[in-house]
Amino acid sequence: MDTTARLTQSPDAAAARRPAPPAPPEPSGAVSRALPALVAMMLTSFLLVTAEFVPNGMLTEMAAGLGVTPGQAGQTVTATALVGLLVAPTVGMLFPRLDRRTLFVGVALAAGLSNLLVALAPNLWLVLLARVLLGASISAFWAMSITVAARIAGPERLGRSVMFTTAGLSLATVAGVPLGVLLSEALDWRATFVVVGVASLLLAVPLRLFLPTVPAAPTSGLGLLAETLRRPGVALAMTGHVLVVLGHFAAYTYVRLALERVPGADAETVVLLLALFGVGGLVGNVVIGMVIDRAFGAVSVAVPLAVAASVTTVIAVPGSLVAVGTAVTVWGFAFASWLIVVNAWIGRRTPDRLEAGGSLIVVGFQLAIVLAAGLGGLLVDQVGVVADYAIALALLLVGTVLFGLSNRTPASSASAR
Repeated sequence: MDTTARLTQSPDAAAARRPAPPAPPEPSGAVSRALPALVAMMLTSFLLVTAEFVPNGMLTEMAAGLGVTPGQAGQTVTATALVGLLVAPTVGMLFPRLDRRTLFVGVALAAGLSNLLVALAPNLWLVLLARVLLGASISAFWAMSITVAARIAGPERLGRSVMFTTAGLSLATVAGVPLGVLLSEALDWRATFVVVGVASLLLAVPLRLFLPTVPAAPTSGLGLLAETLRRPGVALAMTGHVLVVLGHFAAYTYVRLALERVPGADAETVVLLLALFGVGGLVGNVVIGMVIDRAFGAVSVAVPLAVAASVTTVIAVPGSLVAVGTAVTVWGFAFASWLIVVNAWIGRRTPDRLEAGGSLIVVGFQLAIVLAAGLGGLLVDQVGVVADYAIALALLLVGTVLFGLSNRTPASSASAR
């Protein structure tokens, strides 16, 4: 990765170090103009998340086609997360002057190319190389999505704008990945990647037509991220963010093991319960997205607490299918709303550092996924799924407390400007 360039010692150097306030939203505030842009953002997140996780549903077919084991084929998902962890904090450095609308068009094109390369790749190594490109695209999108959302609808409606991008994520979980699996069974796993790839390429057109211009924020790379973390409450909030996401994934990665403890739960029952999780996520996106800008304080604590309560119910009351089904639905409702909550926090506390804040959110999210894979697997193998869920609950509660405390930390004068 490129290192941060030194600023020359000119009279303008000090000014160059100071981040400029975010560009004001375009005077279009009309819903007729904002809605197509937000829908284009939603479709982008839908296709990116579908492409990221669709291998999970067809590992057997991919493994057979590539001549590898299903475990090796599963590394196609791991590769995207690891690359995303590296790209999220550096995307601002890599493209310091590129208009963010142009960057999003590039994200769609790169994701489309990645999927087409996977469809054509003759072996696993070329598949992994193609997935590196997808991982970079995903992190670039999520790191910059908060900046673009604020430009589209204005900072005062940031929560509602973010609702559209996170709705794409939930929709991919509910419909995108299952549709990809159905397509692979009807045709071929390579055909699935071709369809997703072509759709991603075509999406570049509405992104170019409907998104407003979004000038890049002044950045000094990793130094700016570190400086942003030093602002009052930011490190506390980001630590809480990592712990909440870590607690969720430590439990959700092994949710099938937990659901199989329900008496009489067969494969169809588990699928139904997971579908309830996705439906809850879609509803949560809409509900929380509509109220977050008006009731942030209460919602920001209630959401992770609801995840913690759901995790507790799933593991503590396995004898009641109704209780478990309700808990799974609430779990999906709450966790799908978490990205709205944490993005709204960044928008409120660091309005002059939206790109840096967005990068920190993505880094925390990807770090939590990587840690959860190792921690959860170790706990499940060594002491069982109940202990894994107990640790996940503890992480969720500590994360909730830390994030709640960050709301009480006075904002710095720099972020208030």
